[in-house]
Amino acid sequence: MIKNTTKRQKLGWVIFIFYLIFLAYFLFFSDYFGRGSHAQAEYAYNLTPFKEIRRFIVYRHVVGWESFLLNIVGNIVGFMPCGFFLPVISRRSRRWFNTVLLSFLFSLCIETIQLVFKVGSFDVDDMILNTLGGILGYILYKIIQHIRVRVRRKKRAKAETSVLH
Repeated sequence: MIKNTTKRQKLGWVIFIFYLIFLAYFLFFSDYFGRGSHAQAEYAYNLTPFKEIRRFIVYRHVVGWESFLLNIVGNIVGFMPCGFFLPVISRRSRRWFNTVLLSFLFSLCIETIQLVFKVGSFDVDDMILNTLGGILGYILYKIIQHIRVRVRRKKRAKAETSVLH
């Protein structure tokens, strides 16, 4: 790690690495998601934006709520830690555009690995939902940072007030 990293950044790196391991397991190895060690003979992919999102929303009663939540909400929530921890571990990612771009590129890498190794399916809708998750994670980071700054200012003001009295 870089010499000038703070304790918060180091902890962020540790948590981020565990997140990546957890994500890799569920995306590439989990039997629950039908990944396992076997490659698919017939590979499915989707290059039409919003096709699968629309299908899961319209037919949510047919495909079931579990599939709906797993595919739509799961892709968003699964990438929220990415958008949250990137600004923690990297000063450059504190700019929203960098975090959004890195979230998209990370999702593109995952989808490309799925395409090459025929694990899961390459889906442009997954990239859209994953990027949205990265954006929501970044927004959560900004909200928490705003709260931290306000609390710190209140403590400082309270300490200064008590010193004066």
